[in-house]
Amino acid sequence: MNEIEYTVLTEKKIRLLERNQYTFDVGSRPTKTGMKNWIELFFGVKIIAMNSYRPPEKGRRINPIIGHPTRCRHMIIALQPGYSIPLLSEE
Repeated sequence: MNEIEYTVLTEKKIRLLERNQYTFDVGSRPTKTGMKNWIELFFGVKIIAMNSYRPPEKGRRINPIIGHPTRCRHMIIALQPGYSIPLLSEE
């Protein structure tokens, strides 16, 4: 069920962290409700909103064939105030 590939940390996504919104890349198979339930159980947080979108495909030419790399979805998750997700492990 868990298909979180990685956390997205770009300038725009770091600005979203200030508003308690987190962005993950997930596989194309899990549903929104399945991911919501898994994140709430795994991280122990409450989600108030969840948006997902698929970035545009980039074509890749391999001789005469144009192929597409495997696709993933970006999920933006808004948490209730007072909750947070530890993104980077502290060692």
